[in-house]
Amino acid sequence: MKPTRETYTELDKAYDFFNKELFGGQLPACVLTMQRKKQTYGYFWGDTWSDSKGKTITDEIALNPDQFRSRSTQDVLSTLVHEMCHLQQFHEGCPSRNGYHNKEWGKMMRAVGLIPSDTGQPGGKQTGQRMSHYVDPGGRFDRACTKLVQKGFTIPWYALTAGDEATRKKKAASKTKYTCPSCDLNAWAKPDIELVCGECELALEP
Repeated sequence: MKPTRETYTELDKAYDFFNKELFGGQLPACVLTMQRKKQTYGYFWGDTWSDSKGKTITDEIALNPDQFRSRSTQDVLSTLVHEMCHLQQFHEGCPSRNGYHNKEWGKMMRAVGLIPSDTGQPGGKQTGQRMSHYVDPGGRFDRACTKLVQKGFTIPWYALTAGDEATRKKKAASKTKYTCPSCDLNAWAKPDIELVCGECELALEP
């Protein structure tokens, strides 16, 4: 089991697949990361990584793993392609300052089958500072994503967040704190197990 390798390998495969299917293989390679950033599904940051010799500069696309569990695979992958459009504009177009989503970026989004919307729904504003999108049904991204999933793509690991109440309670219930009544030695174990302090030879109390 290699959680890091398994997760990043799948995301890297998805980047290469969409680059070929939606961008004609013209986008440069970048560094994919997972970053917990509040109120965002992902972000693009240009020219932020360098090789060890300082000769090659590349970009970063980050995805928020806290969103993986609550969103569909298509939704997560649409965020990846959303950020790939930012990367495309960074290298081929004229991005606005301060992260503003302009008309040029919107055109690139529509070209790959994602419709810009500040609400994430039809009818929303298509330019602005904070922008989401929705998938064009039957569009290029929709078809490409279906193809990728049919080829076996999956997100192998999901972040368990503080908001995942059921998982948190299950984990908490699986561990019980035990304390030696004499020396206050602490130990954690499953409920209903018998533990003995090696120094005091007394049973630890839950």
